[in-house]
Amino acid sequence: MSESPLPDPRPLGRHEALLPGPPVARVPEDGAARPNVVRHDLRFTGSAGEYFRLWIVNVALTLVTLGLYLPWARVRTRQYFYGHTWLDGQNFEYRANPAALLRGYLLVGALFVLYSFAMQRELYWLGLPLLLAYVGLYPWLVWRSLRFQAANTFHRGLNFSFHGSAGESYVAYGAANLAASVAGIFALPWAWFMQRQYQVKGLGYGQARGHFRGDVAPFYLIGLTSLGLSLAGGVVALLLGGVVAAAWSTLSGELTAGTGKLWERVSGTTWAIFAAVAYVSFLLLYVVAWQYVRGATMKYVLNNAELGGVVRSGATFSPWGLVWLSVTNSLAQVVTLGLATPWAAIRRTRYVLDGVHVRTITDLDHFRGQAQRPGTALGEAATELLDIQVGF
Repeated sequence: MSESPLPDPRPLGRHEALLPGPPVARVPEDGAARPNVVRHDLRFTGSAGEYFRLWIVNVALTLVTLGLYLPWARVRTRQYFYGHTWLDGQNFEYRANPAALLRGYLLVGALFVLYSFAMQRELYWLGLPLLLAYVGLYPWLVWRSLRFQAANTFHRGLNFSFHGSAGESYVAYGAANLAASVAGIFALPWAWFMQRQYQVKGLGYGQARGHFRGDVAPFYLIGLTSLGLSLAGGVVALLLGGVVAAAWSTLSGELTAGTGKLWERVSGTTWAIFAAVAYVSFLLLYVVAWQYVRGATMKYVLNNAELGGVVRSGATFSPWGLVWLSVTNSLAQVVTLGLATPWAAIRRTRYVLDGVHVRTITDLDHFRGQAQRPGTALGEAATELLDIQVGF
């Protein structure tokens, strides 16, 4: 823990927010008198070998119980990663109830099986209403999921909370997703912005509330970069497939003789090689483009998130470094038939968390001191319904 000046000219606490702990002096706009800013780096202490033992047991028990152990496996996994993530000498905790998750899993699983059965038997009168119900309820499920995850995440004995409304979720995950599905790349970055803003602004810890200082423009830059990468990579994938196929055709002598057009004289094997190389290249391209979007978005959000006006997060990891990790992790998982999954998860988590920090102008214990009221109450049925992954 060390003291460091703010690199951002905008002081902490410029927006109105309920501050935890003792009163903190507001910082003048001219920056003449600023409070001391203390930086806390996140630390991750998990190991691949230790997590592998947990992971292999989870996989075995999930298979033996025909999936019924899945909620316990998920909770144990999160407890491991949260428990090995440290901030200012205290680790995080995850306290979800696996039995509650199991009831939600069974309900959702039953509905999914019913939907699959209806569509396979062409019972559209049953399948389509189920599909429409899912689409209509998706923003509501996201809202409940965010509340569930926050309420079960603890630090220093105090749980987080989520104060975003269901109506706001329908804007961020309903209207925004609909616009993105219609307008494509022209609206997709706006949807990313709306969703991340909703997540950060709704976050609470004690009496402190989240605040997002970001703008929509960087999300469009991220989207354009990903689009350019996809277009350029697509051309490279096709060229690579053509080069490999041509080399094979030449070396094997499979290019049939004749005076017809070239593609008419290429054997089926050569076409298969071209298709296979191009397909694998496109898969790698998808991993690269999507992981860049995830990494760049995560870094931008972390660099523009505040909590209670007295805590600001920051990130220094490289999105391209995260891309490299994702590609090599995927290759390792393929080569090892999935056995490298724990190693890949630990490797990615350590890389990200080693590049994340928070800066505060108040002691983190002050949050705990004023947060004596109960955490956010979650409706039992909605809390247990579904825990959807909506983060980075």
